[in-house]
Amino acid sequence: MLVSHESPIAILEESKSYNDYDYALVHLFETYPEYYNFFKCSLAAGREVLLDNSIFELGESFDPKKYIKYITELNPTFYIVPDVLENAQATMSSWNKFFLNFKVDLEDRTSIGVVQGNTYQELVECYKFMADNADYIAISFDYSWYNKIAYSKRPGRLGHLDRWCAGRPHLIQRLVDDGIWDNTKPHHLLGASLAREFKTYIPVASELNIRSLDTSNPVVAGLLGHRYMANQGLNHKPSQMLADMIATQPDLDQMDDIIFNTKQFKNIIGR
Repeated sequence: MLVSHESPIAILEESKSYNDYDYALVHLFETYPEYYNFFKCSLAAGREVLLDNSIFELGESFDPKKYIKYITELNPTFYIVPDVLENAQATMSSWNKFFLNFKVDLEDRTSIGVVQGNTYQELVECYKFMADNADYIAISFDYSWYNKIAYSKRPGRLGHLDRWCAGRPHLIQRLVDDGIWDNTKPHHLLGASLAREFKTYIPVASELNIRSLDTSNPVVAGLLGHRYMANQGLNHKPSQMLADMIATQPDLDQMDDIIFNTKQFKNIIGR
């Protein structure tokens, strides 16, 4: 699995040492031209760039008219199509509207469709839609449906982070068992609750075509002075978003923790 950890502007160049590709949050382009320029240069140097519609940071997808402008100007390797949190029908409608309005601009570009829904049935419906339409399929770390699953181990005693940690592997396995998972399509894992979740995918990532993941977790943890435990990561998820720390100038101690955490993350995923 290819890995990218979103990082502050001041260490974007250094982040190439621990990132397999570069992950851009589109809403930051408007405030930080140097942020945009980094990804432009990264593409020119032959690195892959994934452009995110910033829904996690904004609560809704970045304005489509502005988004298409950045897609055409930057020409990222991949871009996430505008979606709607926890809403399968609205996400599929958003997809159709985006392509209806900007079909010509989107030709020969690689799309990532995010599965959304509030029930298993809605997630399945949206997954099938993305399998039929998207070039890549993305699965998020924090669907509220994960909290509704009756886990066999310690039922009723799992905290929400543990439920999220167990929820995505559970969803993927259920999609596989139900004959819905399409392993001909590359998959991307969006975000993380606890880093140890990714151990689950080591034996199946290749077979299931789980190509990539992104999480700022080891970087945010390092900025806050938190060090990963070996082969596990943290037992908590920092509440701070990387986007809110994008202008941070890490000191030497913070950089040491970031490098340590990103190396531990690679160990966690078997690399």
